[in-house]
Amino acid sequence: MEVICLHDEAFFAMIERVVERIKDKQTIKADLWLNGEETMQILRITSKTTLQKLRDEGKIRFSQPEKKIILYDAASIYEYLNQNVKETF
Repeated sequence: MEVICLHDEAFFAMIERVVERIKDKQTIKADLWLNGEETMQILRITSKTTLQKLRDEGKIRFSQPEKKIILYDAASIYEYLNQNVKETF
């Protein structure tokens, strides 16, 4: 069995580096683009027509990489929700 001796400063610096690496690995990055179902779930809507209306009116950003694939910008969805917040009295 080996014993490794470290000064306090070196030990705590090493622990901080380990914690930072763990945080980096565990950080789940949110998708920038969401499909229709995910978007409807976030907006709490059930109608695809309502989703199309929001898209057609330019209220949320979207990308259409292929004819039948429409992806929605997550940031614009949350921005749309924040624009429609009603402040409390």
